[in-house]
Amino acid sequence: MSDLVAAQEPDSRLERYRTELTGYCYRMLGSSFEAEDAVQDTLVRAWRSFEKFEGRSSLRSWLYRIATNVCVDMLNAGNRRARPMDLTAATPVAQAQLTARPENTWLEPVPDGRVLPSVADPAEAAVERETIRLAFVAALQHLPPKQRAVLILREVLAWKASEVAELLDTSVASVNSALQRARATLADSPPAASDPANPLDEEQKALLERYVAAFEDYDMKALTALLHDDAKFTMPPFDLWLQGHDDITGFMLTIGAGCRGSRLVPTVANGTPAFAHYKPAESGDGFVPWALQVLEIEDGRIAGLHCFLDTDRWFPLFDLPPRLEKADG
Repeated sequence: MSDLVAAQEPDSRLERYRTELTGYCYRMLGSSFEAEDAVQDTLVRAWRSFEKFEGRSSLRSWLYRIATNVCVDMLNAGNRRARPMDLTAATPVAQAQLTARPENTWLEPVPDGRVLPSVADPAEAAVERETIRLAFVAALQHLPPKQRAVLILREVLAWKASEVAELLDTSVASVNSALQRARATLADSPPAASDPANPLDEEQKALLERYVAAFEDYDMKALTALLHDDAKFTMPPFDLWLQGHDDITGFMLTIGAGCRGSRLVPTVANGTPAFAHYKPAESGDGFVPWALQVLEIEDGRIAGLHCFLDTDRWFPLFDLPPRLEKADG
């Protein structure tokens, strides 16, 4: 084997784990960009130490050990990510004020393709999608870093307790105890439920078609019919959040009235339906990015509408066009 081929071989062996490692780090960190940074750091550390890898564990286990250490170090150095409803009470629309908080406050959306590896088992794929939902990842942020790692490794990735104990340099009893405490914490504040949405069934497809029509027509009566009575509306980086279709549509007709005449382009985020939201350009020429909308569907209606406004970050990450012409969308 030539020196060049020998040097390239570890690269390809490590790179094949990038997507699943990104999913793991995203669940740990709650940030799509920090997850990618953590995985890059993991692969660089592994590459530099590859000759010292003795094969006492599998290459995959070794990479997860490095990734866990990277994530724990990052978590110990900063605050946990949150959603607006984790920080403040719901605000009546009459009292709505837009107060921005720093970027590192917020739980971030992520494209499915960055974090969901291809798996043949439909049940395994369903667990993967379910556990990148915004509500689930937000719930994970309430756990201490080691408990978070144990819960993800045991319940999401289905590792054995002995494998997790070896990865964390601890005992099986300690792993089981950490898992029990993590489960208890999540039981006290369980993530909101949402309907499976991959693939979308016919009812869900019809719901989304009606949503797009209602939003683009700015028909608040039609939109109200699609929302749960206690639907939640958020728009990071602002800490404002609204609950209930009356406050949501009231906001859209007042502070959010500039969204009238918008266009929506479908995408997917966090295992759920999402839309790129483009507002009419002030020049009157086409449409410009305004928000990445991530929807939660429950019992045939929209239970959550989460609008991430930092489109300079989100639209490139989701490979969305920088603007729409009048004939587009």
